[in-house]
Amino acid sequence: MTRYPYYERWSGSLPDRCLELPPGPNNPRNSEGAFATLRDGRILYVYTHYTGSSREDHAPACLMSRESAYEGRTWTSYDTLVLENEGAQNIMSVSLMRLGDGDLGLFYLRKNSWHDCRPFLRRSWNEGQTWGPPVVCVPDRPGYYVLNNDRAVRLASGRIVLPLCRHCLEGDDASDPQGTILCYLSDDDGRTWRQSAQEWQIHDEAGRRITAQEPGVVELTDGRLMMFIRTNAGCQMMSWSSDGGDTWTPSVPSPLRSPLSPASIKRLPSGALLAVWNDHADPRWEGRERRVPLSLSLSRDEGRTWTPGRPLEGNETRGHYCYTAIHVVNDAALLAYCALDNLAWSRIVRVPLDWLELTEPDEPGQPYFKD
Repeated sequence: MTRYPYYERWSGSLPDRCLELPPGPNNPRNSEGAFATLRDGRILYVYTHYTGSSREDHAPACLMSRESAYEGRTWTSYDTLVLENEGAQNIMSVSLMRLGDGDLGLFYLRKNSWHDCRPFLRRSWNEGQTWGPPVVCVPDRPGYYVLNNDRAVRLASGRIVLPLCRHCLEGDDASDPQGTILCYLSDDDGRTWRQSAQEWQIHDEAGRRITAQEPGVVELTDGRLMMFIRTNAGCQMMSWSSDGGDTWTPSVPSPLRSPLSPASIKRLPSGALLAVWNDHADPRWEGRERRVPLSLSLSRDEGRTWTPGRPLEGNETRGHYCYTAIHVVNDAALLAYCALDNLAWSRIVRVPLDWLELTEPDEPGQPYFKD
């Protein structure tokens, strides 16, 4: 692993790869996950663990976990089964949330077929040792819905928002890969769910469909929600809601240039928003779909402007990096993402918060991790 000299001259702490989960025998892929801080201070990481011989998105998979007692610096060396595969195909795409009654919530997709994929919620009163019965979060309109990992959000009001992309409804003759954006909402701590008042597709100025998938939301300081959406328009698209996710403004391009790849955005203790995404602001990436580099950027004005992307990962030969979970632990942000060939590795990096504030004086655009 090579690091650039500028970063070695930095007197503070540096980003560290603290957990690698490569594929292995009968485990062709380790994929996206999410974090939670347990009551005793341990960090729980739950991720999608593929089994068998196929690493395709619909291949068999269960949910496994690792734990850290040292704020993400080191992790247990063994997997703990969280949930057996209960789908006809698999279960995947975890979000973890501390619910209003103190329970730990586990959101995940149960994938049965190309016409049946929906998010479910299970609750744990004993910090993940056991999980209660599943509650379907899209009870009224079965179909194929995508909820990315680490996407479930609990607002200051207590409402839970699940930002979704729907690709078909049960009984449709064909799937729509370009997607319809919507939310499912709960005002009783996840016990019952309803669809948002609005669902929408995105079109360009000529009226042509734009691919719009894998949305995420973040709550702003004025109470509005900001949605960021993976698109094929060369950037993340943005929409805003003033009513807790029921209705949304028309989607518009954002400054976050990207391929058809998802972003992740969360708020830091400083109040700034942290975005992790594949930064394609450099013209050499124009028209290319490779999901590199994996870059970090801050916004101190609620998403209106962003600092230049700071590349963390950038292996152009083997590199694809995306589906990032963000979890703040005291003075650091833990980032878990899919990495390398076919996104088959699950990797955790611990990034000091003060390192994010650095202004890079030389070697711009060079990734911190070069290999």
